[in-house]
Amino acid sequence: MSASVLETYQNAFANWLGAAHAFGFWKGRVALYAILKGLGIGEGDEVILPGYTCVMAVNPIVYLGAKPVFVDIDPATFNIDPNQIEAKLTPRTKLIIAQHTYGYPADLGAISDIAQRKGLRFMEDCCLSLGSRYAGQTVGTFGVAAYFSFQWNKPYTSGLGGMAVVRDAELAEQIETLCRTELVQPGAREVNMLRAQLLVYRGLIYPRTTALAQSAFRFFTRKGLVVGSSSTCEFAPTMEPDFFKGMSGMQARVGLRQLKRVPRGMAHRRRMTETYARLLAERSWPRPNLPTNIDPVLVRYPVRVADKAKALATAAQHFVELGSWFECPLHPIETPLEAYGYHTGMCPQADRACRETVNLPVHPRTNAATARRSVDFVARIGAVSEAR
Repeated sequence: MSASVLETYQNAFANWLGAAHAFGFWKGRVALYAILKGLGIGEGDEVILPGYTCVMAVNPIVYLGAKPVFVDIDPATFNIDPNQIEAKLTPRTKLIIAQHTYGYPADLGAISDIAQRKGLRFMEDCCLSLGSRYAGQTVGTFGVAAYFSFQWNKPYTSGLGGMAVVRDAELAEQIETLCRTELVQPGAREVNMLRAQLLVYRGLIYPRTTALAQSAFRFFTRKGLVVGSSSTCEFAPTMEPDFFKGMSGMQARVGLRQLKRVPRGMAHRRRMTETYARLLAERSWPRPNLPTNIDPVLVRYPVRVADKAKALATAAQHFVELGSWFECPLHPIETPLEAYGYHTGMCPQADRACRETVNLPVHPRTNAATARRSVDFVARIGAVSEAR
């Protein structure tokens, strides 16, 4: 690995965001682990987060011996409901994680107020929200730290990859020490496999081909022929020996190129979001009541449908790229919820969102024709009977 390439990427990302420090890792969840460990989160501590997330964002908490405490969501934004946070606080609570779901910023004003009044820290999960703004300020610059993901379906991709950004100098020193003493480096074989997968992704993955490509990718991942974003053991709270892994020079070089394209990508995602909103409004589709102080850059466009199972089963036949986020409150569906202390009914709005919500693509390979085809498809499925 070329340390200078990684350092250049870290500095460029920090400068773009307006952060003091940035640290690159093999995956986004590794960046979260570094932040949590740097903050001293450990045995018996409790961490507040939404009950509508990916299990990979929960595992680092469990790896450190802490307890995830799940809070229900606001049905309009799919983000943690600040009105329900205080009821979940205990003397063992050490941190609140504000996830910006689909790219909609969480209610950072209310979360910050709770944290200040209760003497807690909060951090941001920005894996789905690169470039989104809350009250005119870019997300990722509010909490003590934030983390980003560059996995395949994120705002931009280096195949895999993650970045921890830190405002606090003491926390930055702790993460630097962890990286110096505990970080392992990716092997040549997995880096070369990831490079090959990026070439395939650039050449073959388009909205009409995504469903077939995803099926093939999952098959090859099970066979160990590609570098998957998740391994089977990560669907349970079992930490792999080489989990705490650094970012490769290859990922850093790709990330530097992608970072230059972020403004263009953000503009495209906003145009696609506006197109979906207009096309759905023409069909009298129920619209969520979003806060006026947020300016989201969506990673996917969420819609609630009357028959999610049917939509997912038939989308590929209509050449529609339909996402299933989130299949269960701790996505994916294979997650043993009880192993994480989650049970059905704990977060009713999150449970309902999992039953109803699919999402539509807004990435740079989409266009107006993609939007029309996607909206025509979900319109045939129908909206949920009760607008939220």
